[in-house]
Amino acid sequence: MTQLRRSGAFCVALATCLLALSFAASPSLAQSPSGAKEQARAMVGQWELATAERSKTCVVTLSEEPVEGGMRASLDPSCAAVLPFTAEIAGWSIRGLDIVRLQNAAGDAVIDLTPVESDIFEGVRSGEGIYLLQNLEAARSLTRSMDQMIGEWAMMRSGSRRLCDMTLTNTEASGENFKAFVNAGCGAATGNFNPVMWRLERGEIILMSAAGVTWHFQADDNAQWRRVPEEPDPLMLVRQ
Repeated sequence: MTQLRRSGAFCVALATCLLALSFAASPSLAQSPSGAKEQARAMVGQWELATAERSKTCVVTLSEEPVEGGMRASLDPSCAAVLPFTAEIAGWSIRGLDIVRLQNAAGDAVIDLTPVESDIFEGVRSGEGIYLLQNLEAARSLTRSMDQMIGEWAMMRSGSRRLCDMTLTNTEASGENFKAFVNAGCGAATGNFNPVMWRLERGEIILMSAAGVTWHFQADDNAQWRRVPEEPDPLMLVRQ
């Protein structure tokens, strides 16, 4: 009887070891804690990979189909022409708990992106700049919002004190910005801040002067944007 008990205990121990080895042999299981698995499931679908100001965009489809070192990533045919580095992307994986890695056919990183907001990830490529990965539906909604920004605006203080007028255009300027034009009295009314460029970034209107000074505005509603950080006498952009 004692011999049988020992034999049974040995079998249980052996089975446990074999089970542990089988888990260790599977990279997707061994390297994917529960949080990473949940993140991976949430990433399956269509995403927009874009430059920070979204002047260049590419649609990426992340699937659960296994490939070398991760899962398959499919890109629209136009992606390689718009963002040349994307020609290397063949797959994707989750690193740590929440880093999204877009990788080549060998499983090496093309770009690693970390979460900055809900469904928005940010990554940097040396010598190229910042790229964003965003849920496609949300990104297209943002595009519509950017189109709505183009046109005439007034810069005002609280109490409807009009300071000056400006025009936001869709004409490309230097870097990743678009041209902005202000009337002659705007500089004196705003402490010599004369914006010449603008962009819509992460839900903010950003105005930039020729010297590189930036002012940030966040939406109060669809027609009024308030400068942040807020001042005692708030400065606002009002759609005309």
